[in-house]
Amino acid sequence: MNGILNVFEVFSALMAEKFRPKYDVRLQFLAYQVKMLRSRIDDSKIYTTPEERAELTRLGALIEHDISDVMLVVKPGTYRRWLKPKEALEKKPERPRTAEATVNLVLQFASDNLAWGYKKLHGELKKLGIKVGVTTISDILKRAGHHPVPDKGRNNSSSNWSTFISFHMDTLVACDFFTKPIYTLKGRFDAYVLVFIHLGSRRVFMSPPTFRPHDQWVLQQARNATMWPEDIGVKASHLIRDRDTKFSLRFDEFWRDSGTEIAKSPVRSPKANAFCECYIGKLKRECLNHFICFSMDQLNYINHEWLAYYNNERPHQGVDIGNKVLHPELCPASQWHPFGTRHSARFPFASQAVITPTDRGEIKQEKRLGGIISYYYRSAA
Repeated sequence: MNGILNVFEVFSALMAEKFRPKYDVRLQFLAYQVKMLRSRIDDSKIYTTPEERAELTRLGALIEHDISDVMLVVKPGTYRRWLKPKEALEKKPERPRTAEATVNLVLQFASDNLAWGYKKLHGELKKLGIKVGVTTISDILKRAGHHPVPDKGRNNSSSNWSTFISFHMDTLVACDFFTKPIYTLKGRFDAYVLVFIHLGSRRVFMSPPTFRPHDQWVLQQARNATMWPEDIGVKASHLIRDRDTKFSLRFDEFWRDSGTEIAKSPVRSPKANAFCECYIGKLKRECLNHFICFSMDQLNYINHEWLAYYNNERPHQGVDIGNKVLHPELCPASQWHPFGTRHSARFPFASQAVITPTDRGEIKQEKRLGGIISYYYRSAA
């Protein structure tokens, strides 16, 4: 009996010696994962590093990658993917990209026709012999910031308003009031000025200032302003205005009788009249805010100088305007003054001719209003 027990003990010792290395490796495997977890106590998810993956696979190789019961930080399937050669992990070749010419054509059609959805664009391209899937067109539009189905993307009136603006840019005129305080011996009073701007060319017409913008005064400015679109070669189809009570029924009827429809901006939506608001903001930031006015004539003169600069020398930065600047020498000698009276060639206003950039001639600077307004030009060679 003792002999049998001795043989069993020897056999058990031999088996323990055989499996001890694997047992030790499994303990090392678990200990290394504990070390990994301790370094990530505050992390909600574990992202292994290349060094950690290499060490885990090295230890796993010592136990023939039998790690199902000791792998804790990732799933066993993830561990098995680590063992695959890099060639097997490479993605399958993607399908050919859509030709750049086709992408540009889709975006051009979408920009020119804001009401077209991706199915309409697909039909138009198919008619032209261009093969591209409807899903591809939808993806192209999304990447460019266009809604694949414009009508569904308009969840408020602003989208319809933007479409209206873009469709009628060349025939739209917008108007708005702004005020400037004037300090007199009798106290502080707000002077009102009425601004008209042609959206397509950024040409501006301004009324003289007044302390009392009553109905008759506003109507007179409308009469003066109706001559201005014709002078700059524009047929005004619509006049954008806000819902200010200073715009009376007589004001609207006068424009309608002149062939111009009134387009009222949505309630409490100053951005709907963005072009006019932007112009007034420029005028105040770059010019009027630098002055304290003590008389109506002073404000009138400042506006006069600014308007001559804005219409004739200031580059317009809008992407649709092309940085155009009116060339003073190409303007007719007599046009309507921006304040309603005739003016000399010093304040040209109506011509659509623009300056052609040149590197000839000496660069000179001209200042107005004591240097508040400054611009550069080349003298004639």
